[in-house]
Amino acid sequence: LENGKDSSVLVQQLIEQIRYVNKAKMVDHMGSVEEGAYEIYNCVEKIIKQDILGCEMTELEGKDGDDKEESSAPEEEVFGDVLWDAHDEQEQMEAFQQASSSTCELGFEKYFERLNDLVAAPAPIPPLLVSGGPGSGKSLLLSKWIQLQQKHSPNTLILYHFVGRPMSTSSESALIIKRLTLKLMQHSWLVSPLTLDPAKLLEEFPRWLEKLSARHQGSIIIIIDSIDQIQQAEKHMKWLIDPLPVNVRMIVSVNVETCPQAWRLWPTLHLDPLNSKDVKSLISAECNSANVKLTKEQEKKLERHCRSATTCNALYVTVLGKIVACAGGTGNIDETLQQCFQCQDTVSLYRLVLRTVRESLRNDKEKDLLKEVLCVIGVSHNGVSESELMELYPELSSAMLALLVHSLHKMCLLTYGCGLLKFQHLQAWEMVKLEYMEGENAISTYRQKLVDYFTMQLSQDRVTWRSADELPWLFQQQGDKQKLHKCLLNLFVSQNLYKRGHFAELLSYWQLVGKDKSSMAAEYFDSLKEYEKSCEGEESMICLADLYETLGRFLKDLGLLSQAVAPLQRSLEIRETALDPDHPRVAQSLHQLGGVYVQWKKFGNAEQLYKQALEISENAYGAEHPRVARELDALATLYQKQNKYEQAEQLRKKSFKIRQKAARRKGSLCGFALLRQRALQLEELTLGKDTPDNARTLNELGVLYYLQNNLETAELFLKRSLEMRERVLGPEHPDCAQSLNNLAALYNEEQLYDKAEELYERALDIRRRALAPDHPSLAYTVKHLAVLYKKTGKLDKAVPLYELAVEIRQKSFGPKHPSVATALVNLAVLYCQMKKQIEALPLYERALKIYEDSFGHMHPRVGETLKNLAVLSYEGGHFEKAAELYKRAMEIKEAETLLIGGKATSRHSSSGDTFSLKSALSPNIFLEHGQR
Repeated sequence: LENGKDSSVLVQQLIEQIRYVNKAKMVDHMGSVEEGAYEIYNCVEKIIKQDILGCEMTELEGKDGDDKEESSAPEEEVFGDVLWDAHDEQEQMEAFQQASSSTCELGFEKYFERLNDLVAAPAPIPPLLVSGGPGSGKSLLLSKWIQLQQKHSPNTLILYHFVGRPMSTSSESALIIKRLTLKLMQHSWLVSPLTLDPAKLLEEFPRWLEKLSARHQGSIIIIIDSIDQIQQAEKHMKWLIDPLPVNVRMIVSVNVETCPQAWRLWPTLHLDPLNSKDVKSLISAECNSANVKLTKEQEKKLERHCRSATTCNALYVTVLGKIVACAGGTGNIDETLQQCFQCQDTVSLYRLVLRTVRESLRNDKEKDLLKEVLCVIGVSHNGVSESELMELYPELSSAMLALLVHSLHKMCLLTYGCGLLKFQHLQAWEMVKLEYMEGENAISTYRQKLVDYFTMQLSQDRVTWRSADELPWLFQQQGDKQKLHKCLLNLFVSQNLYKRGHFAELLSYWQLVGKDKSSMAAEYFDSLKEYEKSCEGEESMICLADLYETLGRFLKDLGLLSQAVAPLQRSLEIRETALDPDHPRVAQSLHQLGGVYVQWKKFGNAEQLYKQALEISENAYGAEHPRVARELDALATLYQKQNKYEQAEQLRKKSFKIRQKAARRKGSLCGFALLRQRALQLEELTLGKDTPDNARTLNELGVLYYLQNNLETAELFLKRSLEMRERVLGPEHPDCAQSLNNLAALYNEEQLYDKAEELYERALDIRRRALAPDHPSLAYTVKHLAVLYKKTGKLDKAVPLYELAVEIRQKSFGPKHPSVATALVNLAVLYCQMKKQIEALPLYERALKIYEDSFGHMHPRVGETLKNLAVLSYEGGHFEKAAELYKRAMEIKEAETLLIGGKATSRHSSSGDTFSLKSALSPNIFLEHGQR
């Protein structure tokens, strides 16, 4: 800008155009390029969260525990404990949209009738095979038929999976079966433990299908496109041979040449070559879209050419139409037709496309870059992003890349999937191999280029889903076991694969390296211990807890239950110390540990852990949150295993209601956050009404901005909500306490502790008078005000609140519940900080008794409490007692580490706000009181 105005007329014209476009967003920025990019990033992120995802919360208290991510349940929440990858799901949605994007029906009506007959036919009926040559229109047919079914048969549940390139993630059988099972579970509101073991998953799928189809009122149609591209399809899809449930129909598509012999006996729908009418229709559609008019003679030539088996399939004719339409723009249609007529199959036609694109480039440098781009995409696992290409080839400008991608995308050579560039059809990739990559040397050269690129990312501690997707797979393709082994021991790579549900892939890599389950577990644990040595500060400890949890869950899924306990226990210890004993992530650790004990048939231990997780989740999120439903489901499954059917049924009904309500709310809110804001502003401007609903909406908007770290706007909305509630409901109403609590949390985040303290005190005063003495909201305000007093050094004020926290837990759960022990330990730590060791001692002793009665004498919490008691005894001059207590604590620690076969060095306590031993009972021993 010069004097506030851009000197370019074109920019001025662009800005004028944008001003009148509803869906365009203009970011007016003066400053550096980096600042501008950051501002645009924030703007886009805000639009995604607010307009598209409709992120909303009714209560800010979910964030009080300093964990922003916990405000909305992660993807795994939808499926209970089953891990799933949003990228895989997005890829399927995009594949379906791409397959159905053609406007031409190609005489599919006769095929639709046959498919409809299959659905209506009496059971049992084997799968229907849709066969045809490559590019014959199988995907297009199936996607168009799915759209018709969804429109005319809303009670029919249709599950589809489009298999992409062989060796890509979309062709992995275990992931396909897991996705289909989860879709069935999600639709029938069933949340049950699902094995991640690939062999068991394939074995159990027919039973899941039988069970879940019985719960569905209507037909279920499962469609797998290009099923023959699945790795070892016949072996992994052998369940297809068995009789299907009565209301289930199965449709699979295959290439004629690669269809397994056993499947050829199934009823088959074979796609005929296109007739002359369809050929003319397809080419006319392409030409009309480019305003190109063909002569009668040109139309006849094209019709005559597209009569052989290889030239009258849908893909060939589509690409041919695009080439002719492009040629029409330059006026040399006849010359282009002569070149096309020499191409007798789709691969050779793609060669002509590539030659045309290459000739349009200005110099050899650009032509070389075209080759590099296509080859790198070809050797990748799942494709390559534009930003990766520009980092791989710094000489590749964004303008040049945009031109290449546009040309290749327009001609059906490249496409996008999950933001990655990949080949649109197998024949396009075959053409690139023939043109540029003859011989294994060329392929290995490009693979190595990708290996170097993603290895460099790892060395910079940039472990993204992309590096986890590509690097181990590339090492596998290279057959480099040593580098693959080293890559797998990068804890963040393995965590990324596992958390996105790629369990089977991770396991196959370890099998290639030649490691059995036990040695794999030991190596991971050793790597974690080594990593823990470098962890300092709260953030790195939280990250470490996540890694320990991932390892524990992985070992549990492998069936190594005894080895899974120690890492999950360690994760729990770290979270309790680094975060807060009532933090939602502590509930996550308790839940996972409970799952191991259930499989181990130690139902008593599991019940205690699940109940604690339930209590924390209810306090953190409220009684009607999906996380609460998850804990209720876990307890219901546990009671069912113990034949306590009545208790199990009650919990299941409660959980079902929560999930149903959450799903309805999510459906009605999605995408309307900004709309609600505008509607509210209009309503306020026109009517100026103060209502409880408007006050609640203002509170929700305040929370929304708070979660996006837009604290200034959040404060504005929260203050207006509080003011309106005080006017409408009165200053003593519990809803006012909610607004006060939320504003206090905001000031606490901004380190305005005096303001936060005043508001927390007002909220506590209201809630004490309005709510029951054991109400979760009261407990929440008590806890956060107590922590704030402690943080600001007002220990005398904190004591009565910590004492009240003990009382509330006793009323809620009884005097012998483990959460009471945690509250006692928090109070004991506070007394130690105040140098009141005499008051702390009986609290520790009582907590120890509760832990021993609840978990047994060898539980890690017992060990940590013994260690803290040892410190107090030592300071009081009772050296023999201190030694005895410390010895018992170390025995428990050693027993714990024996489970995994190594020493798990612990520098953090597991109990409440506790402290750690700096040196094992040395003369200069002192207490380190953990600040939240």
